[in-house]
Amino acid sequence: MARLILYLILLLTSMLYGQEDESVNTKATINTFFEGFHKGDTTLMKSVMMDNIILQTTYTNNEGKSILVTESSEKLMEVISNRPQHQKWDERLLDYNIQIDGILANVWVPYEFWLNDTFSHCGVNNFQLFKDNGTWKIIHLIDTRRKHGCQEG
Repeated sequence: MARLILYLILLLTSMLYGQEDESVNTKATINTFFEGFHKGDTTLMKSVMMDNIILQTTYTNNEGKSILVTESSEKLMEVISNRPQHQKWDERLLDYNIQIDGILANVWVPYEFWLNDTFSHCGVNNFQLFKDNGTWKIIHLIDTRRKHGCQEG
């Protein structure tokens, strides 16, 4: 009986540790994406993105209409690589809510965006990740953007 209890404790501990380890790995994927974003390093960003990634933005326009925009990864890479040298983009990640089920992860990341040290907007990034041959890759990124209801704005 004692062996059974010990086995169950070890099994449960290894399962919990594995989940925690995967959370660390998914967070590292998001951090690598933003490291590339801040540096203007599209190669680094692409290293954690699937080739067929879906990129979307949601916002409410001035008339109160909900807008959903889908962009290609090529357009994002072009914007990043053509950013003027004098512009400083600082997307401050405020928290990570990570949910994992096997090879699928969802990471909910509230943020504030600062342009040249001036607050611009806030929102949430929602990342969908797929574990591709042992490596977490971003397959979908959708975000919200707003100027009101932010901590800074």
